[in-house]
This record gives sequence, C-alpha cells and structure tokens, in this order.
Amino acid sequence: MEHIGYANSPAHATPGLDAVFAALADPTRRAILTRLAAGDASVNEIAAPFEMSQPAVSKHLKVLERAGLIERAVDKQRRPARLKAEPMAAAVEWLEEFRCFWSGSFDQLDGLLEELKKTESRGGKK
Repeated sequence: MEHIGYANSPAHATPGLDAVFAALADPTRRAILTRLAAGDASVNEIAAPFEMSQPAVSKHLKVLERAGLIERAVDKQRRPARLKAEPMAAAVEWLEEFRCFWSGSFDQLDGLLEELKKTESRGGKK
C-alpha cells in the first residue's frame, strides 16, 4: 500500500531503517550492541549478564543480524558476533532531520522562560 505524500520521505528511501529501529526498540538488544561495541563475543559471553537462556539471546542476535547491526563469523566451534554500526548511520541521519525542530522548540522555551522571569521580577518589585 502506497502512502500518499510519504513517497519521498527518508524512511521509505532506506528500506532497512524500519528494521534498525525495530531492533533498537528492545532494551536487551541495545544492551547487546553496547556489549559488542567493546569487542566480538560469543552467545555464551553475551548471555552471561542476562537472566535469559541462550536460545532467547540467539533470537535477539537474529533480529540484530537481520537489521544488519551485527554479523556472525565462524571461528572453529565459536560463532562470535561483531558489531556493524553502519546501518545505525541511516537512523542517525533520519533523526538529525529533527534537530532543527528540537533546537527551535528549546529556543522558544528559553525565550518564554526569560519573559516569565522578567514578568515575575516586575511583579515582585511592586
């Protein structure tokens, strides 16, 4: 189904963006990515700090792998996972488009707070 008016949006220009955000939506997967930022790790090493089974961790790894955020190598009997941060660049790029909005909103809030302080200080001097 085509969304009218959304055809040129960055989310549709990068098909993997939805998968990246879906993968990043889970706190366990974000913790796994944080762990992998320190270096490659096996499923056992990744599962150690979590109170979940290896199969559960493997499911999280599959989601991260499908999103392109990790890759799995074969090293003898080990299958270490390795962080691939490149797909996150598309997510960061998409989020950057909202920086102007947030900056403008914060600037407006700062202006309003300054105006309220001036009004309050004038009211207190009477």
